Amino acid sequence: QVHLVESGGGLVQPGGSLGLSCAASGSIFSINYMAWYRQAPGKQRELVASIVTGGTTNYAGSVKGRFTISRDNAKNSVYLQMNSLRPEDTAVYYCNADITTHQATGTFYNYWGQGTQVTVSS
Repeated sequence: QVHLVESGGGLVQPGGSLGLSCAASGSIFSINYMAWYRQAPGKQRELVASIVTGGTTNYAGSVKGRFTISRDNAKNSVYLQMNSLRPEDTAVYYCNADITTHQATGTFYNYWGQGTQVTVSS
């Protein structure tokens, strides 16, 4: 079994910064794709940023220039540094990853974290 656990959410003022972390644990053989999604009240879940093995990144247009995604392969972790935060960034942020286990090395499965609340308000 694989588990993803997010941390770092909280309350921050507009213009402030916040860093999110996600650590994967379990019988992990390989992690291909890792990403951050978010869902605001009354809105659809949306992709915020993604990163693949090798370091290629992708960002939603609304966060380009403000957010930075990175990963530490040795720690099976992914990070999201959020700067210049706006009230519209308020949402539950979810970690997502495609992972193969030692028990099934030929198949990638998709996993989700439980989410962490980010609130941007004055």
